[in-house]
Amino acid sequence: MTWAIPAIAAMLLAFAAISRKVAGTPLTAPIAFTVGGLALGAEGVGLIEVDVTGEIIKLLAEVTLALVLFTDASNVDLTALRPEIALPARLLGFGLPLTIAAGFGAAVLVFDDFGWPEALLLAVILAPTDAALGQAVVTLPSLPTRVRQGLNVESGLNDGICVPLFLIVLAIARAESGAIGGGSAAILVAEQIGYGILAGLGAGAVAAAIVVVAGRRDAIDPLWIQIVPVAAAVLAYTIAVPLGGSGFIAAFVGGLAFGAIRRRAGGELSHMIEESGDLFNAVTFIVFGAVLLGPALGHLSWQVLVYAALSLTVVRMVPVALSLVGLHARGPTIAFLGWFGPRGLATIVFVVLIVEESGELPHENLLLTTALVTIGVSVLAHGLTAAPLADRYAAWFRGHPRPETLHIEASGERPGDVRPRVDDGG
Repeated sequence: MTWAIPAIAAMLLAFAAISRKVAGTPLTAPIAFTVGGLALGAEGVGLIEVDVTGEIIKLLAEVTLALVLFTDASNVDLTALRPEIALPARLLGFGLPLTIAAGFGAAVLVFDDFGWPEALLLAVILAPTDAALGQAVVTLPSLPTRVRQGLNVESGLNDGICVPLFLIVLAIARAESGAIGGGSAAILVAEQIGYGILAGLGAGAVAAAIVVVAGRRDAIDPLWIQIVPVAAAVLAYTIAVPLGGSGFIAAFVGGLAFGAIRRRAGGELSHMIEESGDLFNAVTFIVFGAVLLGPALGHLSWQVLVYAALSLTVVRMVPVALSLVGLHARGPTIAFLGWFGPRGLATIVFVVLIVEESGELPHENLLLTTALVTIGVSVLAHGLTAAPLADRYAAWFRGHPRPETLHIEASGERPGDVRPRVDDGG
């Protein structure tokens, strides 16, 4: 641990020095931090050696996801989004369940050892997407707005949707393995979801009320108004956990409540929490490379590689294509949306939560290795292809215009205050 913090700080400074130069190139922040972590970790020069089961890793992962969940939820304005709701609604309402089902089927076929709970757990772990791994896709102005925003909203909301699914399936898998009783598992999940929702609603409403009331009375300093959402995310998480609730559900619900109420006050409140999330996300990817991915690469097998390839292609792309039936999307659009479903932060945190209670699943090492390798492949593949494929798709779109009456193929920016996160950190 002696050199871990200086090494991480030096890596952040090094990337900051070239960050503007590499923007829009295949060298994304997640690639740089993951590769840097691999080089400096135990499998490399050994400067970053942190106990994967230690409290520091858990705290880093949980704080990062809590901030991202709160920010993503608070930035979604469904009223302003309504004219373009078709695409993200299909991706989340149909594409996500189908992706989980396809991931489950692929796990059953590829891994002979997995029981159905572990196969389903792996599918849920790898279901949420992370827009930060393909940042050019959600920031390139020449791309159709609805395509960019659809992927952005999908990435922002599927983390929060997958958290309760993960808790439920993990409890089932532990009950099936005998680690906990079935009744205890049901009570645990009910408490995590119920207390998480209550804590989130309370913290989000209180924070939003402060912004609205203090804003009307001109009683809050512009600097401190930026601190409110950060404090609200922390409050939601730290109230839920001691009660037995899920801090992640609390952060997500708190963000929804905060965003819905605080819009009455107007203004932009998300700069500090987004920047904090970005910083923690960058550190998370460094630790991912140094502490998690490095050891996982020592346990590669053909089954792991096959599943990783299926997860990032067929398991994602076929459900996306099926979810878009009836929206008049053309082939290149369907392929583009299907390919850009990177796996990142949420999956890393799910892995850390399983490691925290290590030994409760019969094939835990294989499950975790598969998830980690899939993230690693996604970081590289989606990072390298984001900018060139986004440019190529934008060029195709300009050359094949279509009337704006057709659902998702319409182009052009829309005004409004909808500002889903451009990235999930990183």
